Amino acid sequence: MKNEELFDLIIPPGVPRSIICDIAEKYDVTVVERNEPIVIGIMDGDVRELLAFRGKHEVLEQVQEDLLKQLKEFVGEN
Repeated sequence: MKNEELFDLIIPPGVPRSIICDIAEKYDVTVVERNEPIVIGIMDGDVRELLAFRGKHEVLEQVQEDLLKQLKEFVGEN
């Protein structure tokens, strides 16, 4: 059995839980926690726990499009 390389797509902080759950159910991805360093002003070097979708590259491209579409709908952009 061939091991396929998996990638992470960071979920921006503030994305509604309903959107995260919808995408996790719709696509072959797993929601994981990632520790990411923050490089902003006085927080330079701090590490924050962020959520990410983990899956195959092709799937994450679709997830990214769907995530942006759902976020635009959520904030009322068309």
